[in-house]
Amino acid sequence: MATTAISAHPTPVAPAPELLSMPAFASGRQQCSASGVQASFREFPIEAATRQVAEGASAGECEAATKANEIADRVCATYRDMHTQQTFAFVQQKKRQWCQLARAEMTIFEALELINTLVDASDPDVDFENSLHAFQTAERIRAEYPDPKDEWFQLVGLIHDIGKVLALWGEPQWCVVGDTFPVGCAFSDRCVYPQHFQHNPDFGDVRYNTRCGVYSEGCGLDNVHFSFGHDEYLYQVLTGNGTRLPYEALFIIRYHSFYPWHTAGGYDHLCSERDRQMLRWVQEFNRFDLYSKGDQLPDVAALTPYYQRLVDKYMPGKLKW
Repeated sequence: MATTAISAHPTPVAPAPELLSMPAFASGRQQCSASGVQASFREFPIEAATRQVAEGASAGECEAATKANEIADRVCATYRDMHTQQTFAFVQQKKRQWCQLARAEMTIFEALELINTLVDASDPDVDFENSLHAFQTAERIRAEYPDPKDEWFQLVGLIHDIGKVLALWGEPQWCVVGDTFPVGCAFSDRCVYPQHFQHNPDFGDVRYNTRCGVYSEGCGLDNVHFSFGHDEYLYQVLTGNGTRLPYEALFIIRYHSFYPWHTAGGYDHLCSERDRQMLRWVQEFNRFDLYSKGDQLPDVAALTPYYQRLVDKYMPGKLKW
């Protein structure tokens, strides 16, 4: 039976507001090398050397090396499955399945509580609950953006990963977490583990393996389909429920995992001028997201009243998921 393709960017609930004025961003990208992210390619900080334990190493060093090996294997397996199975057709099917928002109704804080049981299999830096990372990110943003006009940015830090509830509703993690990438056009070596793409059915499909594929030069990211995951799902939840977040917030949420673009510089040929203007917002958010993962764990109970007020302001009550 024929199916109707779903637009990559549904009709917005309200016209997008004018771009907010850009702050004088700090040069957080200078920390990239120390955190395992290179300017031209996203690399993880787990080196092959961690697979060998030096002669005479202590028991603690051996245990740390073993854990690093296990994390490296977990991350690689997640991206292998993602890069071989996320095809253009697969993404269309997942959008039909999840973007009707018919799975549940719950508040933002109920969703945060739900992902407490989840550890991201694609992330080499975090082995604790996602809700703790959410408060870490929000608090780091608040420390540098304390002005009430930037409350929306703080809130993005809190909610940006809530779409990972998909993994608790039966989706494999390779369809939920990790770096995103466009489908429907040639895969890029700016993606992590690009060697796995050669096993993706779209790799040899002439409809999808050219530079632009089914898209056109400068078409804009809102017209591009991406590997399905928590970014797109949360974007659909927020727009589908008519939340009050500004366009900048929605853009960050939708593309914060698009590392091949915002960190490695790939896929610019698909971007509109508006996307390029928004890039700096995504990069600024990434500075807090990526580098909050080693911080001291936050006091969630003490912080909850403050963030509950922001949730009530921008996305009150129960949302459809």
